[in-house]
Amino acid sequence: MADKTIPDILYTTVDEAPELASASLLPIIQFFARAAHLQIEKRDISLAGRIIAAFPDNLTAEQRQADHLAELGELVKTPMANVIKLPNISASVPQLTAAIAELQAQGYNLPNYSENPQTHIDKTVRARYDAIKGSAVNPVLRQGNSDRRAAKAVKKYAMQNPHSMGTWGAGSNTHVASMSGADFFSNETSATLTEAQAGVARIEFTDNYGVRTVLKDGINLQAGTVVDATFMSTKALRTFLTKTLAEAKAQGVLFSLHLKATMMKVSDPIIFGHAVSVFLEPFMKKHEQTLAEIGFHPNSGLNDLEQRLSDLPEAKKSTIEADLGAAITAQPPLYMVNSSKGISNLHVPSDVIIDASMPALIRAGGKGWGPDGKTADCICVIPDTSYSSIYEETIEYFKQTGALDPTISGAVSNVGLMAQKAEEYGSHPTTFEAMADGTIQYILHNGEVLHEHQVEKGDIWRSSSTNRGPIEDWVKLGLARQQASGATAVFWLDENRSHDAEIIKYVNASLAAAGVTENKLKIMSPRAATRFTLETIRKGEDCISITGNVLRDYLTDLFPILELGTSAKMLSIVKLMQGGGLFETGAGGSAPKHVQQLVEEGHLRWDSLGEFCALGESLKFVAESQGKPKAAVLGNAVEEATQRLLENNNLPNKRVGQTDNRDSHFYFALYWSKALSEQTEDAALAAHFAPVAQELTENKSKILAELAALQGEAADLGGYYHTDAAKTAAVMRPSATFNAIIG
Repeated sequence: MADKTIPDILYTTVDEAPELASASLLPIIQFFARAAHLQIEKRDISLAGRIIAAFPDNLTAEQRQADHLAELGELVKTPMANVIKLPNISASVPQLTAAIAELQAQGYNLPNYSENPQTHIDKTVRARYDAIKGSAVNPVLRQGNSDRRAAKAVKKYAMQNPHSMGTWGAGSNTHVASMSGADFFSNETSATLTEAQAGVARIEFTDNYGVRTVLKDGINLQAGTVVDATFMSTKALRTFLTKTLAEAKAQGVLFSLHLKATMMKVSDPIIFGHAVSVFLEPFMKKHEQTLAEIGFHPNSGLNDLEQRLSDLPEAKKSTIEADLGAAITAQPPLYMVNSSKGISNLHVPSDVIIDASMPALIRAGGKGWGPDGKTADCICVIPDTSYSSIYEETIEYFKQTGALDPTISGAVSNVGLMAQKAEEYGSHPTTFEAMADGTIQYILHNGEVLHEHQVEKGDIWRSSSTNRGPIEDWVKLGLARQQASGATAVFWLDENRSHDAEIIKYVNASLAAAGVTENKLKIMSPRAATRFTLETIRKGEDCISITGNVLRDYLTDLFPILELGTSAKMLSIVKLMQGGGLFETGAGGSAPKHVQQLVEEGHLRWDSLGEFCALGESLKFVAESQGKPKAAVLGNAVEEATQRLLENNNLPNKRVGQTDNRDSHFYFALYWSKALSEQTEDAALAAHFAPVAQELTENKSKILAELAALQGEAADLGGYYHTDAAKTAAVMRPSATFNAIIG
């Protein structure tokens, strides 16, 4: 039985649209859970919440809050964990500073984020903020590997109600451009540690004059851990970017940069900054002194530059802005994040999210929005070649075969290696920008140099590691998923990549021990696996992708967006290695646009289908792990309610006046109560929810009218990163009739 001090389910407070939706959905969930004597509580892992928790000494007693991320980080290492995790912001520096400014305006006495800290205090503050930015949440909570797939009801609905797909043809000029060498892929070295090599390691930089600097020490390494190291030459990067800009202009296509500046919070903002500075190179040389005076850094993007220029004296501002406009005009047109507002994908680093941008472009037939408000072909700039081949092969495949047909395509599920900060997504603390020409070494406890690279000033060096336990657990999970489904499964591993070659040794050993043949379980390079998977699902057959951490992230957006039209509807179960469960609810890449529409038009189109799927699995896990059969009844009824929601097409739509998120929550509550009143496993629950179902049915028109009353009106949330609870409740729970029924 569960420890009574730990709630049955912990639901996370997050950011943007998913959190706004929670203001409507969570009260419904808690009302239903109380009937089964289940306790559901929230823990705050939002960007604002993590900032507040990091500076208790600066705040009043009323403003302080506990470090809930640290609390959950300990809980997920126990069998008692049952956490429903919604998408949270992986903050770029512009997002972080905006959140700090909002909290300061609300009366929180927080220090500023320093781009160039000089004093000990400034460096301490910067270190606290650096621990918050980027993907700070997922590596803490993901103490297990993931099993991600579309629920059968969701897949069936997508096939019966297909989303739009763009037209592909051989004449498309859209293509992927990547570096030909000197990138992370080509420079990578990897090794699996022996017992003698395990221990405390360090990373050192030695410049060409022999001056040694410890970049990172106290790195605890276990035997069997795969340790990688690599670097990207920024000289080669800039040469590549210059060439690619010229190519885009000559071909008349959009220049589109695709990175993951949120998850790869050290390396990718630097790459982004090089793209900005190469794009504006003549302009930046001409105005070098002024740009330094106003504190502009290209890593922050064009939006930051425009804001800083706006504070200059009018005459000087006009001159520089004219030069900036001329510099932009001289380059190829940029892929736009928002054409109507003039926001390109060089404006804000956190807008450059490869696993959202590339699938959307591919779904649209290789088209992106240009600054003229029209769609055009693109050169998709993905500098590092480690994973760019999956997008390159997908584009080439669709050029040859035409777009995928969602009405007949099979499904691609994923088993992802991500436990214990596996692979590159755990590399943030061991990623460095070379301070000078010299050598970076990875040195083991016994003095052995495991990895060594000659670098030049500004090169980006990084190391990552993957522990043996998560690797072996991942292989077992992949085998179990294949055996349960019967679908063909593919390990996406490239024997010609140093890291993958080490992982393949583990995979082969595990497969041999299990007596598995390559008939239903294959090992393929990412490029070959991409084509094999596309060919398989085009025939209407299912396929399982068994991948590392980054490909898990990329593929669980790519294939769902092609199959379902969105990745937010996926069921994601993280089987925690100590026996608990983490249930994730989908992707949040489109969340900012949803918030914008709610604020401007009073319509929230966020789809909570991912939350419904996670809730059903979480409730059934309560029943299984704690011996609470009523939870299983609730969980089964959630699945029935979700099925009815899909069958009746009660999901949110895009436009004001149509069904929105709040409406879909009402329908979910209606169908959930009906399913519980009709089930025969638990008479007490049936009797409890029969009058609830009757009240909701009888008041349906009134409730929907009350919910619709706010549509078309601007919404005041009292903030963006740190909303006002009362104002948010007024917007997200506007039906007094509905609230009276569910409490």
